Amino acid sequence: MSTEPKLTPMMQQYFEVKRGLPRDTLLLFRLGDFFEMFFDDAVTASRICGLTLTKRQEHPMAGIPAHAVDTYVNKLLTAGKKVAICDQAEPAKAGKLVKRTLTRILSPGTTLAASQLDANRNHYLAAIALDKTGLHAAWLDLSTGEFRLASDPRIENLLPVLTALDPAELILPEGALDAWQAAPHEQTAVHALHAFCAGRLASELAAYNFETATGAKTVMDTLGVLNLQGFGLQHTHPALGPAGALVYYATENLCARPENLRQLQEYRSAGTLLLDPATLRNLEIFRSAQDGHAGSLLHAIGRTTTAAGARLLERWLAAPVLDLGEIHRRQHLVGELLAQPARLAALRELLANVRDIPRILGRLQNRLRNPRELGGVRDTLGQLPALRAELAAFAGRLADDYRPRIDELPGLHGLLSGGLNDELPADVADGNYIRPGYDAELDRLRALTTDNRTWLSDLERTEQERTGIRSLKVRFTNNFGYYIEVTKANLHLVPSDYIRRQTTVGGERYVTEALKQKEKEIFHAEESALTREQELFNALVSSVIADAAALTRTAEALAELDVLAGWAVLAREWSYCRPEIDESDTLEITEGRHPVVEQMLKATETVARGGNQAFVPNDTHLSCGDAQLALLTGPNMAGKSTYIRQVALIALLAHVGCWVPARRCRVGLVDRIFSRVGASDDLARGNSTFMVEMNETANILNHATDRSLIILDEIGRGTSTYDGLSIAWAVVEHLHRDPERGPRTLFATHYQELTQLEKHLPRLRNFSVAVKEWNDEIVFVRRVVAGAADRSYGIQVARLAGLPLSVIDRAKTILAKLESDDTSVSLPAATPVARPKKKISVAPADDSQLNLL
Repeated sequence: MSTEPKLTPMMQQYFEVKRGLPRDTLLLFRLGDFFEMFFDDAVTASRICGLTLTKRQEHPMAGIPAHAVDTYVNKLLTAGKKVAICDQAEPAKAGKLVKRTLTRILSPGTTLAASQLDANRNHYLAAIALDKTGLHAAWLDLSTGEFRLASDPRIENLLPVLTALDPAELILPEGALDAWQAAPHEQTAVHALHAFCAGRLASELAAYNFETATGAKTVMDTLGVLNLQGFGLQHTHPALGPAGALVYYATENLCARPENLRQLQEYRSAGTLLLDPATLRNLEIFRSAQDGHAGSLLHAIGRTTTAAGARLLERWLAAPVLDLGEIHRRQHLVGELLAQPARLAALRELLANVRDIPRILGRLQNRLRNPRELGGVRDTLGQLPALRAELAAFAGRLADDYRPRIDELPGLHGLLSGGLNDELPADVADGNYIRPGYDAELDRLRALTTDNRTWLSDLERTEQERTGIRSLKVRFTNNFGYYIEVTKANLHLVPSDYIRRQTTVGGERYVTEALKQKEKEIFHAEESALTREQELFNALVSSVIADAAALTRTAEALAELDVLAGWAVLAREWSYCRPEIDESDTLEITEGRHPVVEQMLKATETVARGGNQAFVPNDTHLSCGDAQLALLTGPNMAGKSTYIRQVALIALLAHVGCWVPARRCRVGLVDRIFSRVGASDDLARGNSTFMVEMNETANILNHATDRSLIILDEIGRGTSTYDGLSIAWAVVEHLHRDPERGPRTLFATHYQELTQLEKHLPRLRNFSVAVKEWNDEIVFVRRVVAGAADRSYGIQVARLAGLPLSVIDRAKTILAKLESDDTSVSLPAATPVARPKKKISVAPADDSQLNLL
């Protein structure tokens, strides 16, 4: 970056700040009412934000109005940039260089402003390290203070939760990404970790920041403790290295230690139902490939009325618990709420008026403060007496669990109500947020300001009478202060004691000695009043922070209530049932439904063949030692994929404590849900559709236990028919290999040959999706029935898709020839599939010979 040989004092100040910033950080430098960017920063920001490039001493320059800085910062953060804010630390004075200081560095994972966050989503910054003992990780939501760490010898046990958390930014040791990419091909878990990290914004820190001893000291200093035993941790926990790196990075970006970190919790994968990245994607837990959030399970079961409740629901889905006591507690509380619909509605109405206390506290504790958010604390506290009274009316476990956790804090509520105006500005600098009568000194200073303004009004009237100039006005501008304005037509009437200050198009501006003196008094009174008001505001903030622990406990209880109350509404709306969940190996569902598809059908009022298309429920019975593997056949579009997905989603909902879309349901605990559905490729990493399919299948076969639930859709379709059939056949046998029990599995396929395995594998059951035929057309019944499908109906489905009739007719001719040649494969279990050597001859349309190998 080139510079002028001699820099101005202001530019020297700029470069002093710029040199201390991390690489690739854009610097916003405050100059009066604008934040300016120079050199390459200006060029980059102008491209992202659509700013006009200007020049300063022949160097690029771009400016952002200070009042609109949040809008432009949001664009830069969305583009993956880091933004440093250098603000003025004192008012500007003529002839003096303004003191400026770096106030914070904003990055996608450390931003706190409400305008830069999705209120309904968690916002994690995560740090990851890998060594010979395993994968070590820590994650932090700086906006709420949630802070966790985890360590596991197996990468595949931690990667599911990290994927579900979907961190906004990663912190990695220098060179880690390159090292993981270069790992031997057989280290598939390391390559999966690399794929996870490479797809996200990542910042690197020197490796010593990830050392356990360094991290332990950093974490203890930040939490203000002498040891970590109170959190159930030893100072040698290997994930303390990443935890320390997180705290170091956050401290550097905040330009101060994070003040809202008060506890550190350990995540244990053994206590949660794990869903690997492929399963999270295939089941569309958090996002749908086509409809984004709107087509996800999270959206379908979300009935929360508060931002904190929405984020808690996301966390519960990211780490479903295996604690039967906690699952049953949530289910019971949903039942209590469901049993009293009128009180449930009243409770939700009160919850809807609760503000986002965790994030308000996070900003207050980290020096981002505005009167309106302090009012949010006041207004929330005002709802708590009625909330506790409403809970008491339930008179069951709901009241016992939550009333003691909700602290009304009447003293703090009284202080805030007495100190804050009803209507509050968003900026402390705007003033007028402390209630009149709260502080005598502030009232006195405000009275001076009011009296002075009355004096100005009187001055205008007096001067009009003294000079005879009826159009004379006393006005104010930021540049010139107070002045007397006289039009050109009346200049001959101006008295001799007027001092001319400025000539305008329409007249002249004057001052008098009395006006100059009064201006000083007004400015002093207004400045003194604003200073006093800010002192009182800071005292109120300190009172809120002093009660932060009680406020946090209360906010956590309210968030849980919000999720559970939303589930009660969901259960009533869609006739959900309370599932039995136990330690058995059973999965029994009576009249189960897909929670997302059912709602989307209702919302869009899909019309098929002249009538409303309602969702068709289906039954499921699986058990590890009896009906372990359901082999599902049937035509495309019949609903096989929807059915197997709905079974997995119902099992998942049962583990988070939600009621489920079924008439009756019993679920034995599941340790992992695996899925291999859909077709996708990964060309950027050199993986074809079939390779992705095989990678995901290998992950399932290598890590499934007899407690797992597996759904497989069309295994082997990405390659030649016989190769695919051979692989699918072998996968089925592998899942059934244990003589007594195996993972509960739903296997959807078009390979009719696999249905023969029911004769050889005692725990395999054939099922199919029924269809009806009418005049060579098919009607999808959507009903799963016992027994194998007799045909695939591919040509009929092709007709529905709109293929030309000539193609349909030709396909029928070829199909008839193939079926007459009887090329089906009939093999006993565990016998390798041999590729047929004979050629199948089919007469093409022009009667010449077409050889199909």
